[in-house]
Amino acid sequence: MKTKVIGALALAGSMVINPAIATETVSVVGSNSVTPIMEVLGETYAQSHDVTIEVQGPGSSAGVRAAHDGSSDLGMSSRDLKDSEKADNIKEVVIARDGIAVVAHTSNPVSNLSKEEVTKIYKGEITNWKEVGGEDKPIVVATRDTASGTRGAFEDIMNLKMKVNDISVSAISQRAQVASGNGQLKTIVANNPFAIGYISLGSVDGSVKPLSIDNHKPSVEAIQAGEYGVQRPFLVLYKEGRPSAEALEFLKWIKSAEGQKIVADKGYIAVN
Repeated sequence: MKTKVIGALALAGSMVINPAIATETVSVVGSNSVTPIMEVLGETYAQSHDVTIEVQGPGSSAGVRAAHDGSSDLGMSSRDLKDSEKADNIKEVVIARDGIAVVAHTSNPVSNLSKEEVTKIYKGEITNWKEVGGEDKPIVVATRDTASGTRGAFEDIMNLKMKVNDISVSAISQRAQVASGNGQLKTIVANNPFAIGYISLGSVDGSVKPLSIDNHKPSVEAIQAGEYGVQRPFLVLYKEGRPSAEALEFLKWIKSAEGQKIVADKGYIAVN
């Protein structure tokens, strides 16, 4: 059934799509990184379906919890699930892949870092840009909060985990500035000539400078070729038996050729 679309209404960090005229509601909660593409997918889907898509992006950990406790139809995660988060009744669907771009200020002369150098910077073992070919200035490290799927994936890829009393904890320096989302982290780097951070590749714009890692620029093509290894999946999760039929139809549409074309057009890596 086709309906008119009454735009998108953003409220307190969430987006409500087609709010006034739909008879069905699909709730999607989770990753801040997955949220932008999910909002576009939801808005497009709502244009031809009698449905409201409610998207909220508090973080991947919240998305995993929402899937487990059934508080939303669909959860979003921008990292692989931990062993403790996996369950037979929790279904994982990869809807896209995304690179994680290490970014610096646009004026920074450094354009390439090795994976090892990035790891040492985030551990606090390299603290001055001159140690990696830049100016004699202290490095201002920016990271995401611990609930972030982007941070979890970044820590795994860059070997930024350590054991304390047999418990795995973050090895990122406690001196790092903490941002609550891609947008806030990007602002920190854009406003500080000596800052470094990491954001979703799909969030990169002209306000920051993406750095090559081991001489490979972050790009869709480099990821597809297996050259740029700083990447992660975008997952949609749901508890078996919890989502409505409309939610499952929406997810099926995301995986369709139409949905995956939107994924690719927005700068992410399609999975079909």
